[in-house]
Amino acid sequence: MARTIVVALDQLARPQPGGVATYVRGLLGGLAEVAPDDRLVGLVPRGGVSIPPARPRPVPLDVRVLTRLWARWPIGVPRDADVVHGPSLAGPFGGGRRGAVHSVAVHDLLWRDAPEATTRNGAAFHEARLARLRRAEDVRVLCSSPGLQSRLVAEGITAERIHSIRLGVDESTPEAPSEDVRAVLAAHGVTGPFTFYAGTREPRKNLERLVAGHAAARRDVPELGPLVIAGPAGWGDVDLGDAVVVGQVERAVLLGLYRASAVVAYVPLAEGWGLPPVEALARGTRVVASSTTPSVEANPTVIRVDPRDVTSIAAGLVAALRDDDDPVARDRRRASVGDLSWRQCALDHLVAWR
Repeated sequence: MARTIVVALDQLARPQPGGVATYVRGLLGGLAEVAPDDRLVGLVPRGGVSIPPARPRPVPLDVRVLTRLWARWPIGVPRDADVVHGPSLAGPFGGGRRGAVHSVAVHDLLWRDAPEATTRNGAAFHEARLARLRRAEDVRVLCSSPGLQSRLVAEGITAERIHSIRLGVDESTPEAPSEDVRAVLAAHGVTGPFTFYAGTREPRKNLERLVAGHAAARRDVPELGPLVIAGPAGWGDVDLGDAVVVGQVERAVLLGLYRASAVVAYVPLAEGWGLPPVEALARGTRVVASSTTPSVEANPTVIRVDPRDVTSIAAGLVAALRDDDDPVARDRRRASVGDLSWRQCALDHLVAWR
């Protein structure tokens, strides 16, 4: 029987949408594919945007006001909703018809794991919302990291409430042509091999150690090329040294940069899941990732490093570059993330919403 599934789109209205916005876009696309008869509705704050295939339901409140109010009231949630899903701890936590399924995705406890990367108010907000979720025993908790699941149980959320989900790789956007990717790089003075980082530029992402580790590795292995950084500026100051910053790029260009890079490096101090290394592997590219990146913690094709040790990062970059990069090796990397699709992500959600 067809259902009305409501998903909050508040993250798309925030200054740095980040990985949660990618998750929302991927989830909606996956749901449209695997549950075409269900009606998808997106809650859109004032000034926010709607994304297909969700039908927009405008909520005439600023995202900051709406987020505060969702702690108590399911403002904007239609009364005929069968499923109400909050993609983050912002909520909402209720609403819809009698007997509706309510769920909230919890991606991390980063305000604890990397307190230097958030404000005091931000940490207080997340602690309060986690406490709200702990008390809301009728709300199902969706989580992509096994390690995080055990931590949530220790926080007092019963294991029966927690459901595993997998995040996915964008399969709908084609890569930009090679000449377009080369043009973006050439505009920033890069004409040969390069090492690549994609993500927000903020202290938690550990870019200063990555810059130092890359410089040390490049002295021994110049084939690593310059370090190219793509993504928006986040909260906090970061010294990027001589790295080449291309800023935010179109999605198609980003995928092309993943494919064209010699190595993709992603070494955050703390991470909820970590989409960039998975997206790079899906392009067959060699990856160096920190031991704190859950998405690739068991992936045998990834070189894992200690994010707090510059020497470890440098050695990892050298080891990755020396790894095979022939068609067989690239296919092996693609296969290692073959089960991480937005279609599978949507199926995981449907299981959790039964």
